[in-house]
Amino acid sequence: MKLSRVFLLIFLLVVAIGAFVFYPKVELYFAGIKTVEVKKETDFFVHTGASFNNVVDSLVAKKIISNPEKFKAYASFRNLKDATVEPGKYEFLPTTTLHELVSYLRKGNGEKEVKITLNNTRTLADIAEKITENIEVSKFEFLMLLNQPKTQSKYGFDKETIRTLFIPDTYNVWWDISKEELLARMAKENKSFWNDSRKSKAHGIGLSQSEVSVLASIVYSETKKADEAPKVAGVYMNRVKKGMLLQADPTLVYALGDFSIKRVLNKHKEIESPYNTYKYTGLPPGPIITPPISYLDAVLNFEKHSYIFFCARPDYSGYHAFAKTNAQHNVNARKYYAFLNKEGIR
Repeated sequence: MKLSRVFLLIFLLVVAIGAFVFYPKVELYFAGIKTVEVKKETDFFVHTGASFNNVVDSLVAKKIISNPEKFKAYASFRNLKDATVEPGKYEFLPTTTLHELVSYLRKGNGEKEVKITLNNTRTLADIAEKITENIEVSKFEFLMLLNQPKTQSKYGFDKETIRTLFIPDTYNVWWDISKEELLARMAKENKSFWNDSRKSKAHGIGLSQSEVSVLASIVYSETKKADEAPKVAGVYMNRVKKGMLLQADPTLVYALGDFSIKRVLNKHKEIESPYNTYKYTGLPPGPIITPPISYLDAVLNFEKHSYIFFCARPDYSGYHAFAKTNAQHNVNARKYYAFLNKEGIR
């Protein structure tokens, strides 16, 4: 009887020791089935050189986890350390478990690509901000690269025309692409866009590739009706050929840098700028916005006609009234100004 009690005590002692030694590990093992705390799909970035503690702090800041100490204990259990955290872009869902989160951080970005989208950018700063939105390269780094004369001349551009290198579209790139690789990729896309057919058309209408982009940017700023774009492009081509001032209101808005202006006034026409097409003939030195591909093609395939004026219609249709003579244009313009006054647009 005494012997049985001794064995029982030994058994209970072994169980107690086992529980003391192994329970924490069992608890940590089952901690992996808990899910992250996000309520919707959340992007998470780990930058090159980030330490494990940096990553944990970011996970807390993004509200992916709430208890950093427990997460650190679980991550240590899974041997996730500074050396094993891979830089990259991650996507966490409400169903993502801590086990999966740690596995992702160890596996890294892998073959995962990210999308970058370029559209409606006016300045180099706009381009740099849009293009780096989903990648590791910062806006500042890319902007510094674009502003270097050596970079501009390397690709055959200057400080104004460098913006025409970028063809608006959505591209897949590696998240950790370098700024030099990114610019080289954009140059490759530019070269691909300007195939033999498009280059031949540009030569045929007497414009360089950059000039096509500049004119397309004006056309796009004048009309958002793609079916009308070739006709508007034809007006400007007629004016260029005649040596007339383009007198494009959007170029004044660009020169002024105030894109909230709804109505261009005579005082605006006095600004001293190479983008003031009321003062200087020909095309401005650079684009006033990044035009869509359809507008680049609209310039290359502009409509041949005799119109040299156009004015917005006195409605909200977005279309324009075209004229061959100044007298007819003045009639159209008076109708439109009356409409603006009636609508209280000053």
